[in-house]
Amino acid sequence: MLWESISSVVIGLALSWAALRVLPGRLPAGRTVFVTGALGSLFGAYLTDSTLGSGHLLATPTGAVLVGAVTLSLLIRPRGRGPVPSAAAR
Repeated sequence: MLWESISSVVIGLALSWAALRVLPGRLPAGRTVFVTGALGSLFGAYLTDSTLGSGHLLATPTGAVLVGAVTLSLLIRPRGRGPVPSAAAR
C-alpha cells in the first residue's frame, strides 16, 4: 500500500503539472492545483483499493488518475471572466 500511495501522489502531481501547462489562466494558484491533484489522486487510489481489494495493479492507478482528473476539473474557471460572485453577494 505504501508504493501505491507514493505512486498515486506522483500521478496527481503529474496531472496537476499538465493541467497548469494546458490551462494556465483558468486555474487558481499553482500550490492549490498541486495539493488538489495530489490529494485527489491519493483519494482515488484509496477508493479503488478499498472497493476492489489489494492486488489490482492496473485498476488502482487508473482510479487515481480518474478521481484526480475529476478533482482538478472542479478548479477550472470560466474563460475570460473573473471570480463568480456567490448568490448571497448579489
